[in-house]
Amino acid sequence: MPKIKSNRGAAKRFKITAGGVKRKQSHMRHILTKKSSKRKRQLGSPAFVHKRDVPSIHIMLPYA
Repeated sequence: MPKIKSNRGAAKRFKITAGGVKRKQSHMRHILTKKSSKRKRQLGSPAFVHKRDVPSIHIMLPYA
């Protein structure tokens, strides 16, 4: 059987680690002048996907 293709959109957005599935946080693309420095700094740090969403990401990224 051929290999399963990875969902390329999901491959660009998520990284599977030992602690879970890492993702970037939203609200950091534009309209940054009204956001405080503290808020922008905290949004820059990566977050983890909720545990209920992890199985669907593993389906989209079968070999990651």
